[in-house]
Amino acid sequence: MRVITGLARGRKLKTPDSYDIRPTTDKVKEAMFNIVQFNVDGARVLDLFAGTGQLGIEALSRGAAECVFVDKSPEAIRIVGENLRATGLERRASIVRMDSIAYLDRARGFDLALLDPPYAGDLLEKALNLIGRFDILNKNGIMICESDRKLQLPALPEDRFARREYLYGRVKLTTFTRI
Repeated sequence: MRVITGLARGRKLKTPDSYDIRPTTDKVKEAMFNIVQFNVDGARVLDLFAGTGQLGIEALSRGAAECVFVDKSPEAIRIVGENLRATGLERRASIVRMDSIAYLDRARGFDLALLDPPYAGDLLEKALNLIGRFDILNKNGIMICESDRKLQLPALPEDRFARREYLYGRVKLTTFTRI
C-alpha cells in the first residue's frame, strides 16, 4: 500500500498485522481520487472509519488543507499516526479516537468526507442515515462511500444531495454532493 501522487508520492504505508482493517486497494483509491480530483486542493477532509489512514493521507498528499481521521480501534489510531509521520503530513492532521457514528453528532464544515467502514455490518447505513439529518458537508461538499457493490445504500434527501455510483469489480463507490 502506497501514496499514489502528490507530496508523499510513492511512500509506503504501514498496514495492520491483523485482518480487522481492510485497506482500500490502490486501484479503487486511484478511481476514488479521480472522481474528486478537483475538490481536494485546499479542502477540509474527514476520513471516517480511518483504518490505516490511507484515504485521508492521499487527500493531504494531493493538497488538502487538513484532515480529521476518526476510528475507534487503538490499532488503527496507532497505524494512522505512524503513517502520517512517515509521510511528513502530520502537521495538517487531527486524529480522533472514538466511535465514528458518535463522531457524526459533532462533525461539521467538511469539503470532502471519505467513508470506508468494514463491509460486514451496517455502519455505512447508520452513518448515512445520520448524515441525512445533519449538514456535515459545506455547500458543494462531496462525500464518497466505499462499499460492497451489492449493498443498497439509503437515500439521502434529494433536495440537498445529488447521488452517483461507480462500480469497480466487487467494490462500489457512491458519491453524494451537497447542493
